[in-house]
Amino acid sequence: MTFDNVRVRISKTVFPLRAVRGFAFIAALLLAGHTHAANILTNSGFETGDFTGWTTFGGNNYVQSGGAHSGVDYYKVYGAFNTTSNYTGVYQDIPSTPGAAYTADGWALSLSSDGGGIHGSDLIWLEVSFRDASKNALALYRSDVVDGANIANYGGLDTWFDLQITNQCSFTNPTKMLLFPGTVTNTVTNLVAPAGTVYARYQTVFAQGPDNANGSMYFDDLKVDDGTVAPPPPPVTNFWNIVWSDEFNGTSLNTGNWTYDTNTGPPFPGWGNNEWEYYTSRTNNVYVADGFLHIHAQQDSNYLGSGYNYTSGRIKSRGLFSHQYGRFEWRAQLPAGPGAGFWPGLWMLPQSSAYGGWPNEGEIDVVESHGNIPNQEGGTIHYGGANGNDVFSGQTYTFPSGDGVTNFHTYRLEWTSNRISWAVDGQVYETQTNWWSNMGTSTNRYPYPAPFNEPFYILMNMAIGGNYFNGQPITTNSVNANMPGEMLVDYVRVYDQTPPLQISAAQSNGNVVLTWPTNIVCHLQTQTNSLVDGNWFDSSSTSPVVISPDPNSASVFFRLASP
Repeated sequence: MTFDNVRVRISKTVFPLRAVRGFAFIAALLLAGHTHAANILTNSGFETGDFTGWTTFGGNNYVQSGGAHSGVDYYKVYGAFNTTSNYTGVYQDIPSTPGAAYTADGWALSLSSDGGGIHGSDLIWLEVSFRDASKNALALYRSDVVDGANIANYGGLDTWFDLQITNQCSFTNPTKMLLFPGTVTNTVTNLVAPAGTVYARYQTVFAQGPDNANGSMYFDDLKVDDGTVAPPPPPVTNFWNIVWSDEFNGTSLNTGNWTYDTNTGPPFPGWGNNEWEYYTSRTNNVYVADGFLHIHAQQDSNYLGSGYNYTSGRIKSRGLFSHQYGRFEWRAQLPAGPGAGFWPGLWMLPQSSAYGGWPNEGEIDVVESHGNIPNQEGGTIHYGGANGNDVFSGQTYTFPSGDGVTNFHTYRLEWTSNRISWAVDGQVYETQTNWWSNMGTSTNRYPYPAPFNEPFYILMNMAIGGNYFNGQPITTNSVNANMPGEMLVDYVRVYDQTPPLQISAAQSNGNVVLTWPTNIVCHLQTQTNSLVDGNWFDSSSTSPVVISPDPNSASVFFRLASP
């Protein structure tokens, strides 16, 4: 879940103190006289091509070129692989004085193609510590601690994200160079140097655990602002934000998002795939409960006299939601069993194709599973150019030993104008870029990147049997032995790269007006007095919200939660 917070003290003098993204992105300060601050770090973007201005520690620190957040160069770090917990990073000591106030942040990236990205027990964070003349620590502030389990909260692998240093922390061993993350004691806007301060130390930390996981992190555009005037900041970097979702938190299927496919697929019985099921709109086969969508396949002998002995569910967003390009994410648990014949899938078809019927119009299969091969799933595209032949390209993902589709996993598809990639739990296993070259001769194929250049709608279903099982041993007896079967879907989410999820606060006629993006799926939450007590309450308010002053009120916190 992603958050954006803003605190407003509702009093005779109304002023918003800060706006923060879920990973402490400081969006704006609206206090009178506020100006943009200057970065006082030396070589903050590593554009000298080396570590000029920085002191390194640990064994694997490198300055590299290409793919930087800005400019040309960036800093790459990974662990020492010495079978014990170890720490690697860089730091700068900046002369400071008691009472000096700073803000600090930095940009980070972990590539899935570089050792699988950050994973295992690896951790990273940024920190600022204030130190006396002997370099002993007097105070510690740090960013959020990022690992493989929570990096999705910051946009996921393969995405630059901004880490703000806004957590005031306790610490031990003040004589140590590295103070460790510490326990968060307060969330702050400014990092204030305590009495006795002579230096402010900015430091990056890559902590590798004894499992020696081989992911790496990149850092760029590190920053400590001291409040002096500097040029305006660059345009806001886009983030992956949810623009449509179904969380299946109600008690019935949301018919504003989904309609049903029913029957056996006339005029092509078996839905053109020789499938064995009859799809229905009954709650026997499709229902929402306990925060999940249930698509349930069961035996129904000669259902409605159709000659079909199994019923199941198939729903689609056609005519209600379609989307072109972006990130599509599906968290689900799939059925399996020896010879089960279950064929669950999340897939997409064009809302209205300019290229004729299937397969010319294209099909994107986000995930499909053979129920009798529980340790694999696959992603595929189908297309045909102008020749009407089903050309398809796909690969399978094999789960680690002991894992499989019967556990919950997050399946992701990223789709751009010239690339489609598939991932399981953040690990990319397939990328397609050259479908156009397989679409017939230059005289009878459609222009690149057809047919994957128009809005597609979403389908979810669970078939029984069919052509997907060609060459695999499934029989009526083996299917019956595994009935009923059920696919559980936690959510379906669609992301676009947009400006950040952010609350803006402005003063108007003595009131505070809060606004936030309307194209991002989010809702407002409130609480009083503290950001850390967890007593957030959902609000039904939509943007904008006008807040009137109350001289007797305490601080009020507002948060956007997405989804």
